[in-house]
Amino acid sequence: MAIPATRPGGRPPATSSDDVSRQASDPAPEPAADPHPYRRARAGLRRSFILAGLFSAGVNLLMLTGPLYMLQIYDRVLASGSVPTLMGLFVIVVVAYGFLGLYEAVRARILSRAGYRLDRLLAGPAFAFQLRGTGSGPGNGNAAGAAGVGPSRDLDTLRGFLAGPAVRGLFDLPWIPIFLLTVFLIHPWLGWLTLAGAGVVAGLAWLNHLSGRGELRAATAGEAEAARFAERSRRSAETLRALGMAGAVTARWRALHDAGLARGQRGGDRSDLFAAVSRAFRLLLQSMLLTMGAWLALHQQISAGMIVGASILAGRALAPVDQVIAQWGGIGRALEAHRRLKTAFGEAPSDRARAGEAPLDAAAPARVSLPAPKGALKLAGVTKLVPGPSGGEPRRILDRVSFELAPGDGLGVIGNSAAGKSSLARLLVGGWTPEAGELRLDGATLDQWAPDELGRHIGYLPQQVEMLPGTVAENIARFDPDAQERDIFAAARMAGVHEMILGLAEGYATRIGEGPTLSGGQVQRLGLARAIYGRPKLVVLDEPNAHLDAAGEEVLGRTIAHLRKRGCTLVVMAHRPSVIVGLNKVLILHQGRVARFGDKDEIMRMTMSPLSGSGAGAERGAVEDAEAGPGDAGQGGETPGPGAAGNGAAGNGAAGNGAGGAAAGNGAAGSRATGNRTGNRAENRTGSGAGSSSGEEGEKTTRTTARGRPQEAGR
Repeated sequence: MAIPATRPGGRPPATSSDDVSRQASDPAPEPAADPHPYRRARAGLRRSFILAGLFSAGVNLLMLTGPLYMLQIYDRVLASGSVPTLMGLFVIVVVAYGFLGLYEAVRARILSRAGYRLDRLLAGPAFAFQLRGTGSGPGNGNAAGAAGVGPSRDLDTLRGFLAGPAVRGLFDLPWIPIFLLTVFLIHPWLGWLTLAGAGVVAGLAWLNHLSGRGELRAATAGEAEAARFAERSRRSAETLRALGMAGAVTARWRALHDAGLARGQRGGDRSDLFAAVSRAFRLLLQSMLLTMGAWLALHQQISAGMIVGASILAGRALAPVDQVIAQWGGIGRALEAHRRLKTAFGEAPSDRARAGEAPLDAAAPARVSLPAPKGALKLAGVTKLVPGPSGGEPRRILDRVSFELAPGDGLGVIGNSAAGKSSLARLLVGGWTPEAGELRLDGATLDQWAPDELGRHIGYLPQQVEMLPGTVAENIARFDPDAQERDIFAAARMAGVHEMILGLAEGYATRIGEGPTLSGGQVQRLGLARAIYGRPKLVVLDEPNAHLDAAGEEVLGRTIAHLRKRGCTLVVMAHRPSVIVGLNKVLILHQGRVARFGDKDEIMRMTMSPLSGSGAGAERGAVEDAEAGPGDAGQGGETPGPGAAGNGAAGNGAAGNGAGGAAAGNGAAGSRATGNRTGNRAENRTGSGAGSSSGEEGEKTTRTTARGRPQEAGR
């Protein structure tokens, strides 16, 4: 199977141009003790910056060629009338300007290659950071992520800055004193006038920075928000068109986009104003220098050539400041990107640091390669928090969850909506990290494995399955460059998609992930094949039959049985009871807590057993309401469950919602079969007063449906 090979960092092999540039941009040996990749990358660019500074020295010294040439023309050539002297001076000027152009080109190349080297050093960590930047859970991302700007985008900003004219202006700033000193040597009055002018230009630059800083940050945040909204809208384009939301969503995006543009325009207007004032003042300063120089020449204190030379030197001294002001927008964006990267890579305080969490990209402690797990899973007091509304008190979505599974166990996790099933799935596979408690696989916490090594032993099918751009084979193989065809075919056959794949236009080489190539059911079945690829020891399936038809559910049942027979530990989050038929344990989640856990048959007997008394009705209703929310009833049973004899358990109980008995395969088949099986075609009604402590609604329903056998129909 053709799966493109890449280097371990995920980037293509270096080209010959990289080899040429490495002489100028490769760093000196880096200290291995520094835990921060961004700081290491900056240290690796130190040599490039030193070389750029040296070439900047040559460039600025050669910039004196023009003033010195003018001085010699006026004071030597015109006074002597010597043509050979003129030709000799001209040859020197040609050579000097030739070296000036060469040094300028080499400096630009060094800085450009420094930007590309920064990308080579940080592109992998930045992309990995984005993949796990929210790994601690919802709302706990870094500052960059909170602003909607990812490290990869910030890295692009810095690379563009290093290749642009703004950074060259910054390298020229330290040479301003050299030009000022040369003007002072011509005449002190001219030097003081130039220095005063430089102070005015520097003041304008500082005011430009202060006035545009807030607007620049607001504009960046606004642009990121608009881009985020646009991306979400693009992914939901079909739904938006079907619901007639295209116009409203476009108007919303336009408002966000215009708000970001308006903030950027306000900052740009101020920057343009300061740049125009600075440029006009610089021209005025040159005229002032010419005026003072002429006055000094009239009093025989300087020569005519010195007038022109002083004017050119003063203009050159202030040119870097003028250039920096003109490029201040790009410099500001680069500074913001630099700050966000420092925060993202753990060098500055962030929301994670304030929350007491370790930086995501700090150097991981040395890990010992653990043996492959067998699948023993243990959770002890696992708690997961999410931020409250408007930054309020954190809310618990999982609260002290504890259970144990042995290799080969199959656990069905059931509960109503927002009970915490998907959150538990993300914790089990290491997608999120808990705030409290322990999660151990074969006795080891998940962070004792390297993420990629752990991932080979875990299979995960999320609720929303997405395929990445690539071939079917690459997606099933998790883009493993060393994948074997037989392993890909084995996973596809086990998931029951082998024949479906062969029916595609190019079979396993069909490209997917870039358009509506496959249906929702096909994508989910491919996701199942990806989850079980490589024979993982722990497989977590989050509503694996959400988009499957009857045939797909039958294949899913066989896959679950095969995985358990092979010794794989299986955890299935379920809304439909049919999917847990092949499992041996059940966990009922209610508001993030474990309501019940144990063997499936025992849990079902406890749930379905008749309870008496007013308090019993309330207890049973609460547990079974945790087991299945309204509308989930009777979708998997073939025979009606036993009736609850007037104890108030009918509404949201086992018969009312059908999750208790139906989950066990006995089924309160309200919507499928029960209505016709309740004796003399009894009325197919459901108890609406589920879990009532008095049991009045349950008794009423029982009496109403008791014309035949006293069976209660699930909704």
